[in-house]
Amino acid sequence: MSDVKVLIDKVTLDERCQELAAAITADYQASERPLMVGILKGAIPFMSKVLEYVDIPKAEVDYMRFSSYEGTTSTNTVRLLLDLSTNIEDRDVIVFEDIIDTGQTLEKLLELLNTRKPKSLRVVSLLDKPERRLVQVDADYVGFVVPDVFIVGFGIDYNQQYRTLDYVGIYQGNEEV
Repeated sequence: MSDVKVLIDKVTLDERCQELAAAITADYQASERPLMVGILKGAIPFMSKVLEYVDIPKAEVDYMRFSSYEGTTSTNTVRLLLDLSTNIEDRDVIVFEDIIDTGQTLEKLLELLNTRKPKSLRVVSLLDKPERRLVQVDADYVGFVVPDVFIVGFGIDYNQQYRTLDYVGIYQGNEEV
């Protein structure tokens, strides 16, 4: 695909997802029923791949959805579009995020979830782009640290396109990124 350059190939993604799953399994083996929260839409392929390898039979899954981007630009406004259907009070909660960029979405998400009194709250992110950080937030588990380029693939989109790529790539389209 000429407008996307491969940054992280399918095999490397799969290997890293297995490693993250092993760490999560080890950390939550004693948890009664941890809740895995996927942030729609971008984190779903990543979360699904990690959960293939997580060995915690009583883990549950739920989803949230936020909006903060238009095209390739952050709007600096975070809106909650879909909330959890699960009560997280006194639960171990693991949030799956596709990419931590400015940190604003994750900051708002963590503030909101902490008001609901979870037993523990951790974040697993496929990608971390620390050069773009406007607020200081960190993931507990990180797949890859990436440079300040516009990323697509493996769930991450540009105007709802490129999510279905089985790799992570650098968007090199005609539009200014």
